[in-house]
Formats: sequence, structure tokens, C-alpha cells
Amino acid sequence: MAITWPRTAHRVAVQRDLPVPMPDGVVLLADRYIPVGAVRPPTILVRSPYGRRGVFGLVYGRAFAHRGFQVVMQSCRGGFGSGGLLDPLGDEHDDGLATLAWLRGQPWYGGSLAMQGPSYLGYTQWAVAPFAGPELKAMATSVTASQFRDAAYVGGAFALESSLIWTTLTASMGSPLGGAGALLAPRRTRRAALSGRPLAELDVLSAGRGMPFFQDLLAHHAEPAAYWGRRDFSASVGEVGAEVTMVGGWYDVFLPWQVKDYAAMRAAGRRPQLTIGPWYHADMRQMRAAGADALAWFRAHLMGDPSGLREQPVRLYVTGAEEWRDYPDWPVPGMREQRWHLRPDSGLAPENPVESEPDLYRYDPAHPTPALGGPVLLGDSRPRDNRRLEARRDVLVYTGPELREDTDVIGPVRAEIHLRSSTPYTDVVVRVCDVHPDGASYNVCEGVRRLAPGAPAADADGVRRVEVDLWPIGHRFRRGHRIRVHVASGAYPRIARNLGTGDPLGTASSMVAARQEVFHDPSRPSAVILPVVPR
Repeated sequence: MAITWPRTAHRVAVQRDLPVPMPDGVVLLADRYIPVGAVRPPTILVRSPYGRRGVFGLVYGRAFAHRGFQVVMQSCRGGFGSGGLLDPLGDEHDDGLATLAWLRGQPWYGGSLAMQGPSYLGYTQWAVAPFAGPELKAMATSVTASQFRDAAYVGGAFALESSLIWTTLTASMGSPLGGAGALLAPRRTRRAALSGRPLAELDVLSAGRGMPFFQDLLAHHAEPAAYWGRRDFSASVGEVGAEVTMVGGWYDVFLPWQVKDYAAMRAAGRRPQLTIGPWYHADMRQMRAAGADALAWFRAHLMGDPSGLREQPVRLYVTGAEEWRDYPDWPVPGMREQRWHLRPDSGLAPENPVESEPDLYRYDPAHPTPALGGPVLLGDSRPRDNRRLEARRDVLVYTGPELREDTDVIGPVRAEIHLRSSTPYTDVVVRVCDVHPDGASYNVCEGVRRLAPGAPAADADGVRRVEVDLWPIGHRFRRGHRIRVHVASGAYPRIARNLGTGDPLGTASSMVAARQEVFHDPSRPSAVILPVVPR
């Protein structure tokens, strides 16, 4: 998917520390990257909590100014010289709109605007895009979404490792260690998460001090609406008039909600562009691809040069096949759902289930089921061999027959698990793996659902039909490989362990082990539903 960069290049001048006043009197600082010789060129706005110089200034400032755009890089509230206190996600709507108003008053602003950036920088785009007006021509978003609530409380559980990593990362940026401290954040986070201490104590263990954002995440887990209402812009995605390109990764923490943003724009009659590669959140390969994608997109929609655009709006890298494919939409045309039923004797097959007794396992939160691989904010999230995990007694493993032909599975994945638990408070984790001929079992996608009394409701026998949304998939299971499914009740420390009591998330310490029964008979047909695409 290589894109040829334009030959025209400009020398770059930089104006540092431009003051941008906010309505409440706080002043945010911005740097302006200027393509020397360009007359009132299009403007790219980048708003970041991670600083505006160093690598960020090079990748988002100089690189695009070199190609004829002027770039305004602003530090979000509370960091890198900008005034006020960082209230993560909370001020980006108001501060972003105030920044747009300031831009309109600058003599060098030509009225043609784009926005760019990954992760939090992408969220700052969604926070203002529906309200920016017609001057906003284009957006380039990557590994991000219009709301982060569902990524924090994935499946109703709590994404402990990623939440704690981000909290520790932001604390490290203001420390004397600077970038080195940020690089240590995943290690410090994992050590704290595995300490077994109540969650409310982990920010001090990981970051060295209490972090209000982490405490807010814990406090609003049970009833998130009040806290997240002004931090959620998913309802207005369809109102965005700008041309939007999205770059995501199959192993990214935000992918499920990024494709929901794509679907919302399509439902509103828009035609965004979507690219999903074999990448994780902090993957340098993704960053390079997103930069090339953004440059082509901005040249097309701000400079009238469509030469770098592709014909089809959806481009997917199919792992297993190891090839890029273009499609007219997502989900891809021709996809059909195929149920792969859990069967007795650890089997898995598309055939209808047979009469069978339920499978049993015991989940003990004092010794929580770990995760091997899977999406996390920082670190390499590419698939790993899960055989060591599959040897545990608290993981049920169901394996299909050797495939007689290559099987392409591309699209959303979900599972229906019929479960009876000895406690109403428990989690259901479902994972799909690709078993190679040598026996290695690599995780492909997974999901979790946290249960509480009455949600979902149980039948007269106490059995609940649990629907689990897994990460989207774009994978070929090759001939001679096998499809495998895990059912468990933990993915620790990526997901906070369920202590089985229903006590408040942050302070809970008492534990109840769960006796779990998974049914797979004709009246309770547990299955994973795979989106199979004919070759």
C-alpha cells in the first residue's frame, strides 16, 4: 500500500509558543510550522497532550509543512507549557472550538482546515468535528474513536492494564525522566496490576502518586453516564461534514469502536475511508502508513490532487493470507455468518449441536486466569502461542477439524455462550485462535462480557445466554489449520479480575470463586459466530 510522496518540497520555518486564549482565561501554547513560499496554504490542526516538539513536531509538523501545508500543533490544557489542569477528555470540546475561533482571527489563516492525529489526538478531532463548520475539509484519524468509554469498560469489565498504562504515561511525561519514564510505564503498570492490591491503590504503585483520572474511571464504572456524557461524541459522528479517513489495526485497543464510527458515518450517507492493517496501538508500521494515508487524503481534499487516492474506500490486510485487499464497504460484501458450535469432547464444528452434558471449570479470582497477547495500549499486541494458557484447568478449549480448504473470515465476530454460574457476578471471556499444523495456537481475536444479577436474565434452571462481542477479524485460516475457541472467566491483567462479589470496583477485596458450567446441547447451543467470506 505504498504511496508516492509529492516531489514538491518547502523549507520550513517555525513560530514557537503562540498563545491561544481560552474563554476561561487559560492560555494554551501552539507551534506553527510554515512552508516557506506558500501563500495562505491549507492549515492542519493537531491538538496533543503529549507535547508538540521532538518526534511529534517532526512527524506531524515538519513533515507536512515540508509538503506545502501549514501546521498548528497545540499542547492540550495542563501540559507542555499550556495553562490549566489536564482533565483527560473533559475539555477537548470547548478548548478545540476556542482554538478554531482563534485560528479564524489569524491573518495567515486561509479558511481551509484539516485535522490529524492518532489515539488521543484523534479523539480531539471527533470532539469538535461535528461543530467546526464547512471550513473543516478533511480529517485523518488513526487508532482512535469518538468515545473511549467502551474501551475503558470493555464488555462491562474494566480494561485495567491499558487504563493504568495511560495514567502512568501521563504522570511520567511531567517527571524528570521525561520520555524514558514513559517507556517504563508498561513495566511499572504490569508490576502494579499483578500486585493483587485493591484497584484504587494501583495508581500510586504504578505512577508514584494518586491520579484523579484513574480514580474517576473506577468510581464511574457502575454508572458511567454522568462522567462520560460530555466525553462521548459518538452520537454526533454522523453529523461530521468533513471527508474522513480512518486507519486502524487488528490488534488495536480501539478497533471495535473505530469501525462503529465508520458505520455511523455510512448510515448518515457519508463515504469515509477505512484501512485496517496487521498493527497494534503503538506500532511504528501503523504510524508510517497513517502518515502516508493522511498526506494523500489532505492533498486530495485541500489541494485538489486526487492522484494518491485509491478506488475502493475500504482496504484490509488479511492475516494468514498476508495480503492487502480492497472492498467497497465494511462489513465486506458477500460475508455470511457461520455458527461454529461448541461440542462435547472439546470439539468445535459448524454442524448442529448434539445432546451433551455441560463442561465445567472453576474460576478463582485469587489465582485469576491470565491472558497471553491481546490488545493493550502500549507494547506488542501481535498474536502469541497460547498453548501454555490452554493447559490451565480454568480455560475450556474447543477445537475444530483440520480445514480442507483456506477459509477467509472477515468482519465482526460474536459468541453466544450458555452459562450457569455459582455467582451472579462473573465474566465470560471468549477467544478465537488459529491452530497451526505444528500445534502452535495463536490468538486472533477475543472479547469479554461482565455479568451481574439479571443481566442477562437466567432461565428456570439458572442458565444465562451470554452474548459476547469479540474484536473484528480479517484472517485466513489456512488449509490444514484448525479453528479453536477458548471460554474462560479472566484475561488478567488486561482485564481486571472479577472478584465475584459485586463490591465496588476500586475498593473490593473479598473474593468468591465461581463454579462455571458451559452448555452446548440443542436447546442451549453455545457457539462462536464467524463472518465467512467466500474466496
